[in-house]
Amino acid sequence: MGKHRIWIWAGVAMAAPAHSAVTGSSDHGFAVENSVHISADAATVYRLLGQPGRWWSGQHTYSGDAANLSLDPIAGGCFCEKVPGKDGRPGSVEHGRVIQAQPDRQLRLSGALGPLQAEAVTGTLTYDIAPDGQGARVGMSYVVGGYLRTGAAGIAPIVDRVLAEQLQGLKRAAEAGGQ
Repeated sequence: MGKHRIWIWAGVAMAAPAHSAVTGSSDHGFAVENSVHISADAATVYRLLGQPGRWWSGQHTYSGDAANLSLDPIAGGCFCEKVPGKDGRPGSVEHGRVIQAQPDRQLRLSGALGPLQAEAVTGTLTYDIAPDGQGARVGMSYVVGGYLRTGAAGIAPIVDRVLAEQLQGLKRAAEAGGQ
């Protein structure tokens, strides 16, 4: 994902979640947080996290099709994407690796998402799920550190918007009957 993908990320239009913010930024990294109330139970939300093809935007994939995404929600599991090749030889992308899985409570991945893969950074993406009234509150945080040639401050708001869009996709899928 070269510079052209950064511009696609910059043009994201989405419904705002309950909370979305860049919570910290420096020359060497940034942190973003998003949260939303989902009218579905924690088990449904957690199950859907393992099915990113149902809620992640295809616009933010290498293949252009979210159906090519998979996520095995166990430690060491891959958040991966199949990328069909024009010559019949498929490619693949590892977006992240599961480093902590607590069913119905938390899923944590390590990985540099999107255009960050081309930089010397490490990212930690955490989904925290908690019962909340008739549903669940899902908090999502992404903390990135390392060396970014373009600087962290400029890309942090873009990453925040893209991740907030994905969280809204999770909400839509869960509330549509995320079996």
